[in-house]
Amino acid sequence: MKFIKEFKAFMMRGSVVDLAVAVIIGGAFGKIVSSLVADVIMPLIGILIGGVNFTDIKIILKRATIAHPAVIMNIGTFLQNIFDFLIIATAIFIMIKLLMKLRRLKPEAKSEPIEPEPTKQEMLLTEIRDLLQK
Repeated sequence: MKFIKEFKAFMMRGSVVDLAVAVIIGGAFGKIVSSLVADVIMPLIGILIGGVNFTDIKIILKRATIAHPAVIMNIGTFLQNIFDFLIIATAIFIMIKLLMKLRRLKPEAKSEPIEPEPTKQEMLLTEIRDLLQK
């Protein structure tokens, strides 16, 4: 029973919930960016460099035989993943810069520090002090 209470307290902490939301949104964002790279940016780059499709770039290390399949290094897929990463990193960098700019523009509410109420013991000691002064 104690384990369940501790686990519930752990799961309901704000940072765990925020992390879960970030992972879910990050996964969806990754799919969008991957589609942007594969379906929009890479075809444009392919046209600029003469119609080369990066995912088709391969190096055959060992040709296939009847007994063994070919050993192929998929350089194009690696390049595609590098472009995905660079675009995702750039998009996240821009979003963080915008959030920081918005945070700086937001006026901060200045509040007076609130003093905690005195404890019973402090109140009694104050009363005794006041009585002794009289």
